Amino acid sequence: MRVHIATDHAGMELSSHLITALTAKGYEMVDHGPSAYDAEDDYPSFCINAALAVVADQAAGVDALGIVLGGSGNGEQIAANKVKGARAALAWNLDTAKLAREHNDANVVAVGGRQHTVEEATALIEAFLTEPFSNAERHVRRIGKIAAYEATGEVAE
Repeated sequence: MRVHIATDHAGMELSSHLITALTAKGYEMVDHGPSAYDAEDDYPSFCINAALAVVADQAAGVDALGIVLGGSGNGEQIAANKVKGARAALAWNLDTAKLAREHNDANVVAVGGRQHTVEEATALIEAFLTEPFSNAERHVRRIGKIAAYEATGEVAE
């Protein structure tokens, strides 16, 4: 699986750890930045680029997911969700990480680097990456309604 990762300055240590740890587990890691610490960096471009890459890979039939990191993960999730086709979910415990995939078929996970230890954050991300989408009809239907709104701007009943 290809995993696109992006962060801001608050998640750089975690990002570096994840790139090493997940590469060792066989994931193909693609780092969307930043490449150097800058306390004044702006995360939206990094996170949007990671989400764009996930959506493009998935459209091309590549097995791909994304990770966006920051201090809280909130802004990073918001930025990733601006990409058409991205479904970014903020994970703060194992249940939210797994349910993001199982029920929502999320393709990007957001985690707050300042909210968890490196070990906790790694466990959340590994849970997200390994949890399959259930393909349950109700979840497929709901995701379809979100996609329809994204495409048309009309709210389905």
